[in-house]
Amino acid sequence: MTLADPAPVSPNAPEAKAPPTAFGKGFVTDAWYFVALSRDVKPESLKRHELLNEPVLIGRTKAGQVFAMRDICPHRAAPLSAGRVVNKPGEGETVECPYHGWRFRPDGVCANIPSLVEAQAFEAERIKVRSYPVRESQGLVFVWVSADPRNASEPDHEPPQFPGVVGGGAKLVEWMDFDSHIDHAVVGLMDPAHGPFVHQQWWWRSEHSMHEKAKAFEPREQGFSMVRHAPSSNSRAYKILGGAPATEITFRLPGYRWEHIQVGEKQVLALTCLTPITDTKTRITQIFWSDHWIFDLIRPFLRMGVVAFLKQDGGMVNLQNEGLRYDPALIWIDDADKQAKWYQQLKREWIKSRTEGRPFVNPVKPTTLRWKS
Repeated sequence: MTLADPAPVSPNAPEAKAPPTAFGKGFVTDAWYFVALSRDVKPESLKRHELLNEPVLIGRTKAGQVFAMRDICPHRAAPLSAGRVVNKPGEGETVECPYHGWRFRPDGVCANIPSLVEAQAFEAERIKVRSYPVRESQGLVFVWVSADPRNASEPDHEPPQFPGVVGGGAKLVEWMDFDSHIDHAVVGLMDPAHGPFVHQQWWWRSEHSMHEKAKAFEPREQGFSMVRHAPSSNSRAYKILGGAPATEITFRLPGYRWEHIQVGEKQVLALTCLTPITDTKTRITQIFWSDHWIFDLIRPFLRMGVVAFLKQDGGMVNLQNEGLRYDPALIWIDDADKQAKWYQQLKREWIKSRTEGRPFVNPVKPTTLRWKS
C-alpha cells in the first residue's frame, strides 16, 4: 500500500509550488489532442473550442483545408469564430473578424485591415494570431499543443494510428464533459476495480460476480497495453459478438484509451479520447467502429449503455470532487492502481524528456497484474 506519488498540492498554493508533473496539475504538451470528427468540420465552418485553458478556433476552408488558431482577434478581442470564411481577390480564403473585418489567413497571418487608407503605411502581415498545427487522420481532427506558445515547435511525431478503424466511418459517437482535471479523468478511465460498484447493469457485471483477474501488460509507444486476451467470463456484453472474441486494451499519452476486439476476421474498436478543456474540465469522447454484422443491430442498445456509463462515471467524479476539495492524501495499492501509477510515470518522463531535449524512455516494464473485479 502506497501513497499517491507525488503528493497532492493544495489548490490554494502558489502556482510556483505546483509543477506541471504533479498529479492533478499541468498538462502534457508537445502532443496531439483530439478535438473533433472530420465529418463535423464542414467547409467554410468556424467553431470555437477550448483546449488546455485556451480558446481555439477550428475551421475548414471551402477548398477543404482544416486549420486551427487562437480564437481571439488581436485588435479588440472579439472571437474570430463568430466571423466567417471569405475569399477576397489577392488574399485567398481568410477568417474575417465580425467586429471590424480584420482578415486572417489559415496560418494566422493578418491579410487585411479594412479601415486602413492608402496613405497609412501599416504592415498588416506583421500581425499574427497564434496558429496550431492540425492533422486529419482516420476521420479525426488533432491539434498539436506546443510547450512554448511564443516559440511554437513543429510536431516531431504524428498523431496515433488506431487499429480497427473499419466499416466506413465511426458507427457511434458519444461525449460528456467531466468536472475533472485530465489526470483524474485518465485514472478513473483505466481503473479496473470500480466497474462492479459504479457500473451495475445486468448485461455487464456486479459485485456479486467479482473474481480474480490476471492480465499481462507490455509497454507501447508513449503508453502501455493489456495484451490480447479472451474477455473475462463475467463480462456478459462480449458474448453477443459470438465466436471467440479477443481484446487488447491500450493507453497512450496524452489521453487515449482504445479497446480493439477481434472476432475471427471481424473487428470492433472502442476509442476513448480525453481532451482537457480547462484545469477542472475534461471532455470524454467515445467513438466506435466495426465491420461486424451485429453492430448495426445492437447500436441503439450500445448507445444507451455508453450514455449510462458516462453518466455513472460523471456522477462519481462529482462525488470524488467533494473529497478532493479538502486536499487529502490518496492511498493507491498494487496491483489495481498500477496503471494509474504508470500514467503518472509516463507523464513525468514525457515532460522531463521534452525539457531536457532527449528521447522519451518508456518507464513501463512487461508484467502481469492481478486484481478482483
